[in-house]
Amino acid sequence: MNKFFSMLEQRVQQEPEKIALVGEMESVTYSELLQRVDKLANWLKASNIGRAGLWGENSINWVVADLAAYKAKITLVPLPRFFSNKQLEHVIAESQLPCLLVCGDIDKIVPTENREFTPVKNIFCDYLLTPGDAKPLNNIRKITFTSGTTGTPKGVCLNENALENVVQALTERIYSAPNAELEINRHFTLLPLSTLLENIAGIYVPLYLGKQVVVLKGSTIGLTGSSQLSLPTLLRSLHQYQPDSLIMLPQILLGCVAAVAKGFPLPASLKFVAVGGARTPVRLLAQARASGIPVYEGYGLSECASVVSLNSPLFNKLGSVGRSLSHVNIKIEEGVVKVRGNTFSGYLGQPAVKENAWLDTGDMGYFDDDGFLFITGRKKNLLITGFGRNISPEWIESELALSTNIAQSCVVGDAQAFCSAIIVPASNDVNVQGIAKDISLINENLPDYARIKKIVLANTPFSTSNQLLTDNGRLRRDAIISAFSTSITNIYSDEPHADDAGVVYDIL
Repeated sequence: MNKFFSMLEQRVQQEPEKIALVGEMESVTYSELLQRVDKLANWLKASNIGRAGLWGENSINWVVADLAAYKAKITLVPLPRFFSNKQLEHVIAESQLPCLLVCGDIDKIVPTENREFTPVKNIFCDYLLTPGDAKPLNNIRKITFTSGTTGTPKGVCLNENALENVVQALTERIYSAPNAELEINRHFTLLPLSTLLENIAGIYVPLYLGKQVVVLKGSTIGLTGSSQLSLPTLLRSLHQYQPDSLIMLPQILLGCVAAVAKGFPLPASLKFVAVGGARTPVRLLAQARASGIPVYEGYGLSECASVVSLNSPLFNKLGSVGRSLSHVNIKIEEGVVKVRGNTFSGYLGQPAVKENAWLDTGDMGYFDDDGFLFITGRKKNLLITGFGRNISPEWIESELALSTNIAQSCVVGDAQAFCSAIIVPASNDVNVQGIAKDISLINENLPDYARIKKIVLANTPFSTSNQLLTDNGRLRRDAIISAFSTSITNIYSDEPHADDAGVVYDIL
């Protein structure tokens, strides 16, 4: 038995009636949780199920299904509800799933071609089965799918050691003796549990330590899909459950800072708010701190079973993503971040990764003299100006995201004398003067070579339908540059060309 379940059994022996999970309709003690996990794990083994998908909203049943699969030593594939039907069909087919564990919303399960699913009811989940018993994948406990910039999901295969190592390392960083006075006893799961970060840091770590976890569906807490946020709903839920910790994305943090500024504070119970998933502007972190939000930025990737570095109350530096966790080694080679020590077993359907090999993350970064890691952007998106300056467009775009007048932006300027941006206004009521004013303020916090001097106001948003966004919402940079090629030419030309994609405006 692995360390996680050994610890879980110790919790049951020590405090069997202590509440482990808090849901919308019920709370579950550690004793009840282990009983449910054991019952479902035994069912999976008796049914000879070696591989399964997991579909559903955040719930107690989702956690039970996840842990049962882990204990039964089968290969589990969480299915993100924010994936498109095309992506979900790809994941199910690529993983050759003979079984889906469905926690509620059985009518909303993605239709799949050439598959006949038969429902089997159980006290914990609805099980949709097909004939056949796909074997577990060679010690692979979890396959987490990440779509990257292409929109086609890739399966990241993680073994038991990789999962347990990151749980141990996060335990040391967040709950170690110097931080014990924080008394983090209740975690609130904000992100979807199909997201590896929340799954590990929001479920495995607290339960490993005998803490309490609040598990509610997205509509209850105000977060649906991957990015649709209702701040009033979220704030009501946070004040109702009074958590000590939660994990946020930068855009959610931005909304919370704005809410505090308007007189709607977060609960005083919060002691540790982790932020990650994308670059977080230093200004936003500083504003959050000034607003009383105890925010700590971290960095990780699915290929390393999630977190590899994290700030903490003991060691924290705004703008950095913290110091390396104990289970990995990180180095910078020609400006690129490379990680060794807890990397994945390989992508599904591709050759296995050599053990203890250095993983090229594709991220640009550096260490400061105090050992804090700073991430500056993606290697493949790097702009090199006509003056030889290397600029990460994500860096500037994350700053532009602070403007309430800007919905989307794409920074351009490779081989040019200055940077420009294609801007999608936040609404039809936003005028260019408001956007220009915001950008001028943002420019004051940027070095001269990274300041936006001209912009193009786009007539339509970047979206999946016009092929300017991937299915998971990332910019298709080449497609955007192609769609606005005439506008970009006009930016850097003394002889403007006819253009109907957008209008060029000077900022500086």
